[in-house]
Amino acid sequence: MAQKQKKKQKSKPSKRPYIIGFWALFGIGLLAVVLVFLLASWGAFGKMPEFEELENPETNLATEIFSSDGETIGKYYSENRTPIKYEDLPDHLVEALVATEDERFYKHAGIDAKGTLRAAVYLGTRGGASTITQQLSKLLFTEDVANNTFARIMQKIKEWVIATRLERQYTKEEIITMYFNKYDFVYQAVGIRSASKIYFGKEAKNLSIEESAVLVAMLKNAALYNPVRRPVLVKQRRNQVFVQMRKNGYISEREEDSLQQLPLNLDFSPEGHDEGMATYFRVYLQGFMQDWIEKNPKPDGSNYSLYRDGLKIYTTLDSKMQQYAESAVERHISHLQKEFDRQNKNNKTAPFRDINKDQVSAIINSAMRRSVRWKQMANKGIDEEEIIASFDKEAKMRVFSWDGIKDTVMTPRDSIFYYKGFLQAGLMSMTPQTGEVKAWVGGTNFKHFKYDHVEQGKRQVGSTFKPFVYATAIDQLKLSPCDMMPKNRFTIEKGKYGNAKDWSPSNAGGEYTGMLSLRNALAQSVNTITARVIDKTGPGPVLDLVSKLGVDTKNFSNGPAIALGTEDMSLYEMVSAYSTFVNEGVYIEPIFVNRIEDKNGTVLYQHIPKARDVMNKEAAYVTVNLLEGVTRNGSGVRLRGTYAKDFTHYKRGVTGYPYDFKNPIAGKTGTTQNQSDGWFMGMVPNLVTGVWVGAEDRAVHFPNLTYGQGATMALPIWGMYMKDLYADEDLEISDGEFPRPDNLSIRVNCDETETDSTSEDNSVPDELDF
Repeated sequence: MAQKQKKKQKSKPSKRPYIIGFWALFGIGLLAVVLVFLLASWGAFGKMPEFEELENPETNLATEIFSSDGETIGKYYSENRTPIKYEDLPDHLVEALVATEDERFYKHAGIDAKGTLRAAVYLGTRGGASTITQQLSKLLFTEDVANNTFARIMQKIKEWVIATRLERQYTKEEIITMYFNKYDFVYQAVGIRSASKIYFGKEAKNLSIEESAVLVAMLKNAALYNPVRRPVLVKQRRNQVFVQMRKNGYISEREEDSLQQLPLNLDFSPEGHDEGMATYFRVYLQGFMQDWIEKNPKPDGSNYSLYRDGLKIYTTLDSKMQQYAESAVERHISHLQKEFDRQNKNNKTAPFRDINKDQVSAIINSAMRRSVRWKQMANKGIDEEEIIASFDKEAKMRVFSWDGIKDTVMTPRDSIFYYKGFLQAGLMSMTPQTGEVKAWVGGTNFKHFKYDHVEQGKRQVGSTFKPFVYATAIDQLKLSPCDMMPKNRFTIEKGKYGNAKDWSPSNAGGEYTGMLSLRNALAQSVNTITARVIDKTGPGPVLDLVSKLGVDTKNFSNGPAIALGTEDMSLYEMVSAYSTFVNEGVYIEPIFVNRIEDKNGTVLYQHIPKARDVMNKEAAYVTVNLLEGVTRNGSGVRLRGTYAKDFTHYKRGVTGYPYDFKNPIAGKTGTTQNQSDGWFMGMVPNLVTGVWVGAEDRAVHFPNLTYGQGATMALPIWGMYMKDLYADEDLEISDGEFPRPDNLSIRVNCDETETDSTSEDNSVPDELDF
């Protein structure tokens, strides 16, 4: 029996080899896993970040442009990312993130073992396993390879490795901050700060709990769960965020119920390069920055990137003043355009006037050759005949209109005609004592009209040039605003100043009798008296003064006709030149950037004012005093809310214009040949503002002076703008007297009783409501 039992025991197989085999396989598997992680950390499966990369993750930071009152007015970026600090994240935003994306965030070290096991057992049907830290590691250092299973496994391993490193290197708060700063919410909203501004029009720290929930809802998939495209779906996802917040104890059930009833309430404000505030200014600033970058390398010799280095540009623009300026331009031009279109209905060459068909064809052909379509087709090697033919093929288009973007069908050639018919405007506002540019409006709509009419465009300035002639005479000859001169015809003989023929200017309205003081002569823009004044000084001293005032005169003629504004100047030049009169004869170069900082706040550039004496205080003051007459008894009298004596024909029974300014205002209107350009330069003691209105081509204009003069085209924009500025007391726009120098020797107080008709037609349009 014992022998039989012994035999039985001998025949029973031993478990020891299996146990050894199990532990050997387990050990090998464990070593294999460790080896895989080690290989991953060594970069065997793709580049892994170095310690320095973890310390300073490679991110593209947008350059941010600030106004003088601290508002963001635009950005330059390859990715629209502006970093934010943890303390600027509202608590409910962080709580919504943790409750929705990673409930055990504060308990794990980068990898959630429980979540990973659950995902493995249920194959992801009960939620994923990626922690916030893993999601950050994926955003920072790895690429999306979702369509390749093996690569996705390797990526997940790298995410785990990176996640554990991130957890060792950073605090939980820093990880959350980096995650919010890195995530792309689409519509150029990279990072939580950009997303807050673009989707809700506010800083992240000011988000409400329901707004925070919307942005957290987008983290699942910003393209799919986008409130602009799919508001219903996003609201459902947002409400699930509230469920998670209640489940994790951040809000009560009652709060959850009430929050779920709230609408999305978006304030969608895209920050593309074509949208937002001060678009024309931002393009000009971009050129300034590129030039600065070329001349100011980093300490290591490399160049700063305007689109990736997170620079901070502190400009002189005031955000409120900029908004008021843009609003004034839009309100007036949209209204003026309706009248312009009405007057063009029976114009056979509309929108052009006073030119023949061949000249029209030349303008259109030139525009075709400058177009993007032409350049793109030419770059592809398409021959010229085929390119020209393409401009006569109808196509679906979305075109600009003052009633909104319109879908239409037209040929590219017809679209050129269409856009040529729009009136444009420019406005620049500057503090004369500092040179700080406070508002810059280069056109009516940057997306559709790229040309900047502040600095890029130069047009005939008309009568707005006359103050330079008078200022020269006052400075050199001590002429007084009270000095009298005859209005009769005046001729400067051929060759006296290099002029090729006799020059004898005409007065508008054909008035040539009587005497006028210089003040009234300038107010009424009398050409013959201006000719007499420049004959006393000669054109040379006038050009010399204008050059000292910052105007590029190298292409100016040197004949006496410059007195009437025959030369082209930019609004930028005009405003800076006029500012010298208010600044007691000291020219200050306009500034628009106060300082530039790097992303760490280190100052890289600080503006140093550039100034020079141009004329004495007395001459500057007398010139300003002379210009005050324009708004008292000249073409600028509309600003006073009253009519000149020839306004009696006005049919609607209105007794005045809506501006009704009572304070001292110096200014000058200007109207050029054929009403192609309308100007108004307006000054108060601490602000000089210039306005230009016209069309892209000089052949596009009003048929007569009623609407085509500067007092109708440009002055109303100045009036609307200044009314808004004065209504905003925080801006502290002066309504006082211009500073008068001590011991003034030139007489400015004139006991004048003479009145006369103005040379610019001050008749009031019957159908345009100012």
